[in-house]
Amino acid sequence: MELSRIIISETNDEQVIVLKEVDGERAFPIVIGIWEAVAIDRNIKGKKTPRPMTHDLIENVISGLDCSLDRIIVTELKDRTFYARLVLRRSGKMVEVDSRPSDAIALAVQMKAPIYVNESVLDEVTPNGGLGGPMDAGPEDEGEQAGDEEEK
Repeated sequence: MELSRIIISETNDEQVIVLKEVDGERAFPIVIGIWEAVAIDRNIKGKKTPRPMTHDLIENVISGLDCSLDRIIVTELKDRTFYARLVLRRSGKMVEVDSRPSDAIALAVQMKAPIYVNESVLDEVTPNGGLGGPMDAGPEDEGEQAGDEEEK
C-alpha cells in the first residue's frame, strides 16, 4: 500500500489519510488526529524540526536499539477502529509492536518502510474493489494483531 492522500482541515479535529494499493485499485480512508497528519505531511515534504518530535524520538529509539523498521501492517478494523503493528528487525529476528495506524504510517513515511494492510481489512473497507469503504471509519486506537495475509 502507499499513502495516496492527506486531507488536513484547519477547522476540524479529524484529518483523513487515504491508503491505496501500489499495483491495484483498492483504496480506503483512515481518520487520524491533527498532530499525526502534520507529522506525516512534514515528513513527505522533508521538513525537519530543530528538536526531535515524537516520531523522531521513536525513530531514534528504534535505531538506538540497533533495529530497523521492516514494515508496518494495518491488521484489523474492529468497531470502526483500525489497528496496526510495527514490524522491527533486530539481528535477523522480527519483533512486532502494537501501534495506532496513524503513528505507524507516520513512521513508515519517515523511515521509508513499506505499508501493508491485511487482506481481511481490505475486503471490509473496499467491498466493491475500490475507494468507497467507510469514510466515517472512526479514529484508530491501540489494538491486537490479526493473523491475516498482508497486501502491499
